[in-house]
Amino acid sequence: MAKSHSQRFVTLVNDALTRVDEISADEVKEKLDEEANFKLLDVREREEWEKSHIAGAEHLSKGIIERDIEDEVPDHDEELVLYCGGGYRSALAADNLQKMGYRNVKSLKGGFRTWTEAGLPIVKVERINSGPDGN
Repeated sequence: MAKSHSQRFVTLVNDALTRVDEISADEVKEKLDEEANFKLLDVREREEWEKSHIAGAEHLSKGIIERDIEDEVPDHDEELVLYCGGGYRSALAADNLQKMGYRNVKSLKGGFRTWTEAGLPIVKVERINSGPDGN
């Protein structure tokens, strides 16, 4: 079941999207296939990342990206493509990175959802359920 967003949150995202460029899943896939020089950043929560993520992505959650980005990506001209579950959190994070001086930031339109719906490659972590004693 899809998460329902408040109107104020949607308004905030729509405002950010007036300043943020979006990129399609096919365009990101093409960049990955061409081994283009860019960073693909998953801004979802750690638990989401650990379940599955786009092959070739790095994790830097929305909660810490503004704090840690300059250590992870010191070049403000490097191309960054951010994604989250549906494209909302990544749009907000991209807007903030632009405010911090990053000049080549995009948000994956529709996020991880559009990527998986297109059947594009992901890394899926298989977990083995174990009991309290490890069995």
